[in-house]
Amino acid sequence: MVDLTDLLADLTAEPAELDALVAPLSAGDWARPTPAPGWSIGHQIAHLAWTDHVAVLAATDAEAFYATVLNAPDPTRMVDAGAEEFLAPPAELLARWRAGRTALTDALAAVPAGEKLPWYGTRMSATSMATARIMETWAHGEDVADTLGVARPASDRLRHVAHLGVRTLGHGFAAHGRPVPTEPVRVELAAPGGDTWAWGPTDAADRLTGPALDFCLLVTQRRHRADLALLASGPVADEWLDVAQAFAGPPGSGREPGSRNGVRA
Repeated sequence: MVDLTDLLADLTAEPAELDALVAPLSAGDWARPTPAPGWSIGHQIAHLAWTDHVAVLAATDAEAFYATVLNAPDPTRMVDAGAEEFLAPPAELLARWRAGRTALTDALAAVPAGEKLPWYGTRMSATSMATARIMETWAHGEDVADTLGVARPASDRLRHVAHLGVRTLGHGFAAHGRPVPTEPVRVELAAPGGDTWAWGPTDAADRLTGPALDFCLLVTQRRHRADLALLASGPVADEWLDVAQAFAGPPGSGREPGSRNGVRA
């Protein structure tokens, strides 16, 4: 079982790493387009700040959280509208993002054990919310790093992203309108530190192996399967590589082979 205190430490570290990447950038760089169509680096950070904000509402004021949905002019554009609403000059946006990150870790730390928080189409524990925020921060950080031509070192925080990727196997199939498989998949990933991370029964007929980084790039739809060193054995594992999606909502458009054209998660 994941310790919430340790998880919140990783939730603090992941955006801090991205912060160090964007804080020194010029205003011109903040305006550079990223792989997600229509989004600049500023939009990427504004989206993270907005999502942290609504996550705080979910953890502290359920009525206010639901109001963000009920009062949205166009619920299908909430993600874009949120990024546009929070977009601001770099110094102002950085300050808001930093304050929101602190507020979120404080709010999640105060959630009573066993309590479920409202979220879009589901309810989540504090640990699940923290895991989802790590995943999304890392994924959008990849968009920023790709834009800047920076290769970020992989860390053991990827285990949270990988865990969510495994847990959402059924969601990926359902989001793409495909039957959710009942057959288990054994997943074995080479961790950045040299360990092996594994999920699923050891005798499963379907298996997926490869670098943890590649698996995380797949489930966040930051790379096409053809550009990753993932080996699928069995029909379920193979099809999973086409539909994997660790984030909520409708199916993402994914990326073309050899391309970094993006999706928004």
